[in-house]
Amino acid sequence: MAARRRFVPDFDPAFGDRPLSEAVHDIVIGRWQGVRDLLRSTGDDWPLRTHRLRLLSHAAAGSSAVETWRAAEPGNPDAAALRAATEVVRVFHQAIEAGRGAAPDHARLDGVVTACLGAADASPADPLPWVSLLTVARLYEDGIPRRELRHWWDELRRRDPYNIEGHVQLLRYYSARWHGTHGTMYDFARDAAGAAPPGSPLTVLVQIARVEEYRYATEGAPARERRAGRATVRDFGRHWHHELAVTEVRRTWDRWIGGRPEGPAFPQEIGELNYLTHAACYAGLGEEARQLFGLLGTRAARVPWSYTGDAAEQFTRWRAQVRATS
Repeated sequence: MAARRRFVPDFDPAFGDRPLSEAVHDIVIGRWQGVRDLLRSTGDDWPLRTHRLRLLSHAAAGSSAVETWRAAEPGNPDAAALRAATEVVRVFHQAIEAGRGAAPDHARLDGVVTACLGAADASPADPLPWVSLLTVARLYEDGIPRRELRHWWDELRRRDPYNIEGHVQLLRYYSARWHGTHGTMYDFARDAAGAAPPGSPLTVLVQIARVEEYRYATEGAPARERRAGRATVRDFGRHWHHELAVTEVRRTWDRWIGGRPEGPAFPQEIGELNYLTHAACYAGLGEEARQLFGLLGTRAARVPWSYTGDAAEQFTRWRAQVRATS
């Protein structure tokens, strides 16, 4: 009898999107033509475009490929959108290298905002430059003036009202780690989830908010609060397992998974499916978790599993556990 193959989760950030993986490889070796062709073929499939531009911008941040493309085709709106997203990644890298508490480089931030607004002008229907603006807004020391933030948000929603990445970025802006509070963050998440149509992954915002609260408690709270014990989640099981938390996981399951067409999960869904799977596991919803692992297959995302332990170990152990009890 052949030995049973050991399950190994696949942390490919493209989530099985092979054309995207090929374009990322092109960027790494300094080629941009494949990236141009990929974004052109993606068209106005906004969820897929968001997924692809996010990964491409992270790859481009360490090379000059996007600048070479812009120089070769200065009027290409896809090149402008990718450059803006890449500048956002670079300025976040700069902030991380400077360390928490370092004064932000406002001139650099303003330059990134200008690049994003230029990309928006180059492609008026594209929501991605507005997602980039909502992302970089977090790095301003005192946040963005409310009227300006609202304008960016309205422009995004006018183009793609249920854009999951834009919602996640504004949720993080409103979180206690950045410019808001747990209450503000949860209010935003619940309002947005409640307004989402059946089958929309936007309902998982509530579970993403719960992960952000945990991150604040374990990583991002000021040291004074951690010493006082006010910002520590000592029992992450309870954090997910109280009545409201479990009810909200069930509600997300019913509205998203119950409303989506049957069939395999698309690459652009995998990140959010990992959030819901993680939440279902910790909420004790074994049957829902089992079905979600079935949708994921081997496709794992390091976040949020890495926040509660080793990502590969967490994904593998929970998958085996819920499959064994089905």
